[in-house]
Amino acid sequence: MAEDLEQGTREDATADRRIERVNPARRFLTPADALQAIHEGNERFVNGTPLHPNQGADRRTALANTQEPFVALFGCSDSRVAAEMIFDVGLGEMFVIRTAGQVTDGVVLGTLEYAVDLLSTPLLVVLGHDSCGAVTAAHESYESGDSPGGYIDDLVARIMPSVAHARAQGREGIHGAVAQNTIDTVKRIPQRSPIIKRALREGRLEIVGLTYRLEDGRVSTVAHLGPIVDAEGQPVDLLTRG
Repeated sequence: MAEDLEQGTREDATADRRIERVNPARRFLTPADALQAIHEGNERFVNGTPLHPNQGADRRTALANTQEPFVALFGCSDSRVAAEMIFDVGLGEMFVIRTAGQVTDGVVLGTLEYAVDLLSTPLLVVLGHDSCGAVTAAHESYESGDSPGGYIDDLVARIMPSVAHARAQGREGIHGAVAQNTIDTVKRIPQRSPIIKRALREGRLEIVGLTYRLEDGRVSTVAHLGPIVDAEGQPVDLLTRG
């Protein structure tokens, strides 16, 4: 009897984690499981074998009055960087916020806080990409001293510190500026949001910075914050922690 019960529990757990499902409850509850899932989804996308999960009519109906995404993603508005496709996820699984160059403001932070605090999303991904127009404009403005004009100036002004920071860190060119902008954004979010910082410290959330290559579709990790903090109480980047 006990063995049957244990077997049934294992089967229920396996069914609960299966990729195709109507049940709107989130598939992954921990930051580690959520991170593994998006990396597996990206690998399917890169290999040209996406499953396009959880996109049917039954799933759509089940989500009409609820959502439990397992990842929040803050990325660039670029039309070539469609997050749900890159990570091969379905309806109700990824809470997405996009601005040019991942520029943050109060509205973005409030939206991220909603995902973390009210939707209990265990993973927050910041996604940069190569050939980013906003980062390129900031890089060119840094080099020339000229500004592009219009409201694009606002974008450039927000990204310019990361361009300068990239130079100071020895990261050259647009690619280096993209990586630095992603890293700086990952670190800036908990610095500006006490709600998100608390979720990190309590182990309910991890923040990962990824960069995306347009040519092959693959993502690379450039920053990773978890519950570990430094002497000043700031989250420590797990990639560079000695």
